[in-house]
Amino acid sequence: MSEERAPRGGRSGGAGAGGGPAATRAAGAVRVAAAAVTAVAVVTAEALAGEGPLLVGAVPYALGLAALVLAAGRWPRAALLASVQTVIAFRSAGMSDVGWIWPASAAYFLVAAGDGAVRDEAGKRLGPLSRRVPRGLPFAVAVGVLQVVFAANWERYVAGLDGREAVAALGAEALWLALTLAAATAWRNGRNWRREEAAGRERAARERAAEARRRAEAERLRIARELHDVVAHTLTVVGVQLRVAVEALDDEPAEARAALRTAQEVRATAVADLRALIGVLRDPGEEPGAMELAPGRGLDGVGDLVEGVRAAGLQAAVETEGDPAGVPAPVALAVYRIVQESLTNAVRHSGGTRVDVRLRYGSDAVRVEIADDGTGTGTGTGTGAGAGAGGEDGARARAGGGHGVAGMRERVSVLGGEFASGPGEHGGHTVRAVIPVPS
Repeated sequence: MSEERAPRGGRSGGAGAGGGPAATRAAGAVRVAAAAVTAVAVVTAEALAGEGPLLVGAVPYALGLAALVLAAGRWPRAALLASVQTVIAFRSAGMSDVGWIWPASAAYFLVAAGDGAVRDEAGKRLGPLSRRVPRGLPFAVAVGVLQVVFAANWERYVAGLDGREAVAALGAEALWLALTLAAATAWRNGRNWRREEAAGRERAARERAAEARRRAEAERLRIARELHDVVAHTLTVVGVQLRVAVEALDDEPAEARAALRTAQEVRATAVADLRALIGVLRDPGEEPGAMELAPGRGLDGVGDLVEGVRAAGLQAAVETEGDPAGVPAPVALAVYRIVQESLTNAVRHSGGTRVDVRLRYGSDAVRVEIADDGTGTGTGTGTGAGAGAGGEDGARARAGGGHGVAGMRERVSVLGGEFASGPGEHGGHTVRAVIPVPS
């Protein structure tokens, strides 16, 4: 409930789980109510049981204590000391004789329930709700003990009561002080619990948002890889087949028609893949990875990829070892895309005449190797516009750059495998990948 002056204006209220305007208004309302109760209680007690003057004693006494309760919003400890001194002054002057502790109950509560202004690690002054250590409680206990000791000595040596009578007179007061401080401690603990609960909810919300961003980023990269692989391979094969059709249209119509049919088949396959990808984009509620972006793209399709390369004019061969039946779908799709991208680069950039695909299916991993006999200057650069067989693209190839190589490396990395792309031992360019197979 206590409140300290914030730096350069503003307040940090202590009546709620936070220090916002609503908490400040609530703290102010509570202090006004506490001040009113203090004034009414002191005047009523003096009128019922006191023997001192009412108008010149009890009323100023009650109004002064009420004003100090209001001031405790900004200066809780100073207000408590002033309240105690006011009680002692009025009792010593004979202006009041109805209690030593309870007239200052509200001031004790405010100090014990609040924590005072503190500074964070950067030295910035914080409000009372920013502290976890209840420094106000020891202060209130110390002041209360001193007041009880003073009152006991006053009753014993000034009022003339014997020891038993003094204990009887102050026992109830000391018990009331203990109850007041216990209630303030319970209120402060409840407030801190509510604050921690709100902070925990906010922390959990931030973690959920960060996880959602991470998953969205991973899905975005996955879609980018699929889009690159589908479009690049399709455009490469269709372009080669169209060139063959144009060259053979007059002299060999049958070969031209076969090239056009191949181009149509590749286009149809690409359309199916793109529709699956668009389905993922149109369904934001779909869990990432729940919808396969390339249905039917697996190890069985590697042969079709090689046939497409042969149709483009390159000699191509596939060598397999082991049983592919135990390869899970994610690994099979990664192998398919690696072979697809490597063959596309061999057609577009290698300048060679032959490409070999080697697949080895083991119980613990799948090993992929695609090697061509080209110059190696452009292989592996990806399929960006303007890619050629030399110049900057050649440098990028040797450095392992380009979206295609990056996409292959990401696929393998996601599955916990190893990837390498670079010049082969006997010239040309070689792509190697080792992808673990879960047991």
